[in-house]
Amino acid sequence: MSMKLVAVAKLLPTPEQSGSLLATVERINAACNWLAERAFEGQTANKFTLHHLYYHSLRDLFGLSAQMAVRAIAKVCEVYKRDRRTQPHFKPHGAVVYDQRIMSFKVPDRVSLLTLVGRIVVPFVSGTYHHARLEEVRGQADLVFRRNKWFLYVSVEVVEAAPIDPRGWLGVDLGIRNLAVDSDGEPYTGVGVETVRQRMQRLRTTLQSVGTKSAKRHLHRLSGHEARFRSSVNHTISKRIVAKAKDTGRGIAVEDLTGIRERTTVRKSQRAMHGGWAFFQLRSFVGYKSVVAGVPVVLVDPRNTSRECPICHHIDKRNRKSQSEFRCVACDYAANADWVGARNIAARAAVNRPLVAGIGRETHSCESSLSLAASPSL
Repeated sequence: MSMKLVAVAKLLPTPEQSGSLLATVERINAACNWLAERAFEGQTANKFTLHHLYYHSLRDLFGLSAQMAVRAIAKVCEVYKRDRRTQPHFKPHGAVVYDQRIMSFKVPDRVSLLTLVGRIVVPFVSGTYHHARLEEVRGQADLVFRRNKWFLYVSVEVVEAAPIDPRGWLGVDLGIRNLAVDSDGEPYTGVGVETVRQRMQRLRTTLQSVGTKSAKRHLHRLSGHEARFRSSVNHTISKRIVAKAKDTGRGIAVEDLTGIRERTTVRKSQRAMHGGWAFFQLRSFVGYKSVVAGVPVVLVDPRNTSRECPICHHIDKRNRKSQSEFRCVACDYAANADWVGARNIAARAAVNRPLVAGIGRETHSCESSLSLAASPSL
């Protein structure tokens, strides 16, 4: 079996090539807006219907090639199907999908892209991890223009490793202070993430209160910095967890925290920290990395994992003395509360078997920003 990942390549076009790419992206998005208006009027998101009605009009009115017109129709249909109550609107520089008919990789660091004035060969660079992924079977790509720079988000198929037969489970307790603690007692701290969050919050507040043009430009440069840092930390932690599980021949057991924000309350001073808790992102990173590595991942019921004694299995709210302290009121066993939770998660995976197995098979981005890979078309 194989799964889809998204590798990122940064394009290095000349000024003339950049102008050609920009004109192409603007023309395709203008065509998408024109077609979206007709689709909304006719209340249809059927690709074959729109192709039959408007394919030649798109080519004649906007000067698109045959495959560009096909991709524009597909883009409109995909977005309109999400919500048929409103007409889709596309930004002038929204991402454009390139498939194998209008894009081809030439040598390891060159890609050929079709524009309104013909094909251009553009050099690109990518990190070691992404470059290795680009050597896999490549599918279509999203051409993204962001902060006056060009990127290709390339869909690649990665062969999944044969799943191992686990000789036990590595329990992982997800938290806010410690982003994760495993059942071996190793913490994966979130101090750095919280420090960056607080610093960025103070800086944004100050710049917003100033309100000058310079302050607004600074705010624009800061956009996404915190999210990228948090994503980078989650990538690092998930890689370490999966590597440990694989090296020890164990599967990974994590809590099913669906709806956790609605079920929990925190003090006013902790709301920002609670709202910025990227537990789902960390869990999804663990999921897709484990599939590639052949490590089974299961979700277990999180109820009372931090209140149950791993020795005598007595469950009592009083066992959790504080955020970090656990002391059983029955047998007086004491330990770090997060470590106790991780041990209970591992035990439940071994005894009760999973609620859900094989998470993380959907397409994931190999880089820090998942949003562009997930919905780059608007």
